[in-house]
Amino acid sequence: PYFIAPIFSLILALLLWQLYPSLYSTSYFKWGILFFLCVSGLNVYGTLLAGWSSNSKYALLGSLRAIAQTISYEVSMALVLLFPLFLVGSFSFFEVGESQESIWLSFLMLPVSFIWFITCVAETNRAPFDFAEGESELVSGFNIEYGSAGFALIFLAEYANILVMSLFSSILFFGGSYMFFFESDIMFMFKILFFAFLFIWVRGSYPRFR
Repeated sequence: PYFIAPIFSLILALLLWQLYPSLYSTSYFKWGILFFLCVSGLNVYGTLLAGWSSNSKYALLGSLRAIAQTISYEVSMALVLLFPLFLVGSFSFFEVGESQESIWLSFLMLPVSFIWFITCVAETNRAPFDFAEGESELVSGFNIEYGSAGFALIFLAEYANILVMSLFSSILFFGGSYMFFFESDIMFMFKILFFAFLFIWVRGSYPRFR
């Protein structure tokens, strides 16, 4: 289990990218959002497996903290997703993106989109929600016993989750490839990179906001 945990976490992070081809195809996966919630909920098992199999009380405490945080914000994420689901009437990312051809959902539900972003920050363990690491009392949290390849796989999974959350954030609330009746893949990539930048910016600037 000690060696399986980092691989399992990375597989789950990459599994969400299987939804990407259906974002532009009419043969879309109509249960994409439900699939997203199910796979996201499985992330806790990789964290628990990493902390428990490390045979260290510090790693176990760190994994329990991380799981408690992840489960808490999974509830928030599911509730926030109900708003675009009810408005569009579909579980498909493709249809949610298509519905924003004329106006983004973030303009219709600005507070909800802000709550979604905060939830994404917490789900990806970015500051100020980086309780999973807790350097001051838990050294490095659930990954303290990992080094070299195992440590790299855990962080690859974490940053892959940042990119995939940036992808889905742009689709759910910011029109995906649409920009006021204009469709552009370049604009879509710019939105994804902008959200990824926000994740890194929050991490680098907290708590030194100006």
